[in-house]
Amino acid sequence: MQWTNSKGRYGAIVQAMHWLTAIFVVAGFLIGQFGDVLPRGAPRQYGLVVHMTLGQIVLTLLVIRLLWRQLNPPPPLEATPLGALGTLAARASHVTLYALLFAVPVLGMIVQLKRGHALPVFGVFDLSSPWPADRNIARSVLWLHSTLADALLILAGIHACAALLHHWLWRDRTLKRMLPGRV
Repeated sequence: MQWTNSKGRYGAIVQAMHWLTAIFVVAGFLIGQFGDVLPRGAPRQYGLVVHMTLGQIVLTLLVIRLLWRQLNPPPPLEATPLGALGTLAARASHVTLYALLFAVPVLGMIVQLKRGHALPVFGVFDLSSPWPADRNIARSVLWLHSTLADALLILAGIHACAALLHHWLWRDRTLKRMLPGRV
């Protein structure tokens, strides 16, 4: 098993962070969308804590991934029929994904704190709000959090479709080099 990146593929560490991030983003999104279906009281509160914890884990994975990227650069992009335009699109989409992976959890934390509630940190301890409660600001930030979460899921879907396009149409190694196993 190759732990670090090579010229031809991503290492197991980056692969794990990539797929865990994808799973946690989807799970957090689903809980955020359907958490109101949970019964009021403890079950709904637990769902909210899980939602916030998933966001904090995504943020932590992002920071680790960006630091790891400095120590262990990714393999070069595969050449495509789109040439420089494809490279620009790939880089722009990755930067945007990283920005959304940062902004969505941070905005979610701000919502919780601006509601005047403590922020459960990884579900282990609570961080008191340093700000006075302001429901209007909390509502506005919640709208932005939700809108950017939708944008994150849409862009992640486009990202997945692009990987499949590389795999099935252009038949290059873009998808294979992010999958576990020997390729």
